[in-house]
Amino acid sequence: MTLTDVRIVDLPPMRVASALGYGTQPEDQAVEMIYRFAQSKGIEPGSPGWRCFGFNNPDPTPGSPNYGYEIWLVIDEAIEAEAPIKTKDFPGGKYAVTRFAGLSNIGDVWKQLVAWFEDSPYTRPPNWSTCLEEVLNPLEQDPEKWVFDLYLPIAI
Repeated sequence: MTLTDVRIVDLPPMRVASALGYGTQPEDQAVEMIYRFAQSKGIEPGSPGWRCFGFNNPDPTPGSPNYGYEIWLVIDEAIEAEAPIKTKDFPGGKYAVTRFAGLSNIGDVWKQLVAWFEDSPYTRPPNWSTCLEEVLNPLEQDPEKWVFDLYLPIAI
């Protein structure tokens, strides 16, 4: 990956609805929960303003097929969450971001982004924040056609 493949982005503070899945397929659980929540609030996937970010929580551990995956849906102040969905305030931050297509590529692209970071002039933020994954075409059914932005927190 070359420097031209990475852009530096300041994510603003955001209020989010958070869904957490846990098990061998936690992404599917979290997506289902956040989509049901969005539907109940009249928020349509792919509509203007739709933004969803996901990340491992907790990360996979050696010897266990189980891990967690959390999804955040950006919402406005008027929207309230009900269990199991929680509301969180994300403080924002500076991120190195790269874009690619195809779910099968996600592990390799994360490795490339981390390698780029290790050779960059950037450092880890003092309050290390979460690495984020954003699917830019949420209505696409074929995971190999999904377009992702990966967000790695950085400091100058």
